[in-house]
Formats: sequence, C-alpha cells, structure tokens
Amino acid sequence: MNVLTGYIVKEVLKGSLIALVLLLTLFNLFTFTDELKSLGKGSYGLQEIFKYLALTSPRVLYELVPSSALLGSLFVLGAMGNNRELIAMRASGVSVLGIVRSVMLAGAILAVFAVAVGEFIAPTAERNARILKMSALDRDFIAQSRYGLWLREGSKFINVREIKDDGNLSEIYIYDLDDRNFLHTATSASKALFQQDKQWLLKNIEQSSISTEQVETEQIESRPWKSSIDPKLLNVVVVKPENLSLYDLALYIDFLKDNKQKSETFELAFWGRVVNPFVIFVMLLVATPFVIGVRRGVSTGSRMMIGIIIGMSFNIIDKITGHVSLIYHLNPAFMSVLPSAVVFSLALYAVRKVR
Repeated sequence: MNVLTGYIVKEVLKGSLIALVLLLTLFNLFTFTDELKSLGKGSYGLQEIFKYLALTSPRVLYELVPSSALLGSLFVLGAMGNNRELIAMRASGVSVLGIVRSVMLAGAILAVFAVAVGEFIAPTAERNARILKMSALDRDFIAQSRYGLWLREGSKFINVREIKDDGNLSEIYIYDLDDRNFLHTATSASKALFQQDKQWLLKNIEQSSISTEQVETEQIESRPWKSSIDPKLLNVVVVKPENLSLYDLALYIDFLKDNKQKSETFELAFWGRVVNPFVIFVMLLVATPFVIGVRRGVSTGSRMMIGIIIGMSFNIIDKITGHVSLIYHLNPAFMSVLPSAVVFSLALYAVRKVR
C-alpha cells in the first residue's frame, strides 16, 4: 500500500466512522423518545431504557454502515476535491480507477467490521434487549429462539411455534407441572384461535396424562383454553429476522420448510443480510463520480444533501422491491440483489464517464 492509497483509506474510514456515530446518535435519540412512553410501566425505568438502547445499538449500527460509508466518502472526497488534492493525485499519475480502488479498500475494512457486528454481536444483543424490555414490563415472557416462543403461566410452560398475522397461533405445546415440578400433562394443538379476552379455542388436540405408572393419550377435536396470553404481546416478541444471525436464519428457514410453513420473509432477510456488505461497496462507488465529476467549490451541505437523497432513495427502492417479492412470490435472492446490482451498474457507468 503506497502513501496516497493509505491516505485515502484512512480519510474515508475516518469520515465514515464520524458519519456512523452521528447517525447512530440520531437514531438512538428517536428510540429514546419512543421508549419514554413506556417509562414507569412495571419496573421499566431510565436505567432499563439506557440498557435497551445499548443492546439495540449494534443492530442499528450494522444497518447504518452503508449510509455512513456514502456520507463519509462524499464529505471526505469532496473536501479533497475542493482542496485540489484529487487534482494533485491525478497529476502525479494516479488514475480515477486508482482512487476508486483505494476507496474500495476502505470499503472492504468497513464490510469486515459490519459483518463482525451484524453476525456475532447484534443478534444476541437484540434478543437480550427484547427480553430485558418484556421482563421489565412484568410480562410472563421467558425466551424466544428459532424454534418459537416460550412463555410461562403459573405451573404451565407454553411453546408457540408460529404466530399468524391475525394473532392466531399454530403448533402450540403446553406442558403442565405438578406440585413437585414433575411433568403432569403434555398437550399439543395444531391451532389456537383467539375468541375474546383471555379465551382461546384449541383445535386438533392431543393430550397426554403422565403418571409414574402409565401415560394416557387422548385425541380431542377442539376445546376452550383460558390463557392470559395476549395476541398483541405475541406480535411484539415473535421471532424476527433481526434477532437471528445468518447461520440461524438458514437453520430457521430449513425448519419452516420442513414443517411446510411460509419462509419467504426469512429468505428475503437472509439474502438481504448476504447482500448488505456489498451495498457498502455500491455506496462508495456511487460517491466517487459525484466528487470527481462535479466542479470544485460545491459546499459540504450540498454534498450531504446528495448523499441523503441517494441513501434514502436506495433504501426506499430496496424496501419496495422486498415487499413486491413477498406479494408476488418472486425469488428472494434475485430481488435482494436487484437494487444493488442496478445502482452498481449505474455507478460503474458514471465512473467510466469521468475517467
């Protein structure tokens, strides 16, 4: 790595990290404002709110890295352009492609950083954040995993494998313990339909009564089930893609397919997670022609506005593409790659035009 390459890499990294800190602070301020609405409920106080913000920050940071790379590179390269540093570099024999390679090297470092945070820190921290919040709000919430949601009601432990959009449940397992904490009754039901306050209707029930002498099993078509489980609570704590690492997403997708359940949302999240590091390179490549191809003297505010418009437009198009994929059952891998591929092609064409 020569001196100019090292200088560009260092400056792009510095600008991207400053933009990342500023964006993360801004997002956490918005989150803090929202969390204040729950202040005082149960044991959810300011200390819990700050812990919640700390635990959700890794996921937010991971999602903000591409936008930060775009804003940071626009700011840094723009300053170099205004100070005629880029002209001096090109006069000394550094080509546009050489500058792009240096910027991409900084992108590789950012991508490694993002993957490390997104795969090894963010999923666990996000799950712990949700557990912290629900526990502080005095919910009967235990844990969630890629195999569903676990709750406790008195002596009963309840496992819910799937939560429908309408709040009804599929694949419910209820384990009832006796006074000695021995398993007394094990019940499974294919569906649980919410009727009214604390009232559910279990369908296709298989109940096993367990004693030291024998196990008796009976099949029941349907029966009422009284439970304090709230469908709104279940929608809050259901397993979500952001709570899972790339490896866990792959396992969960296999689990859903094996059980003939819909997996498109998680497949889209999986491929989005795969593509996200490459979005960093796309954003950095987008920034280059806007700096090299635009006249000197453009203000920092103008460059930031360009970056914000590009970043917001890309995110909106990416979200729309994802929803279109889910609605029309299109290939998740292709639809996840499509926005980045189109923007990358346009940015590459623009770089070639300014050479």
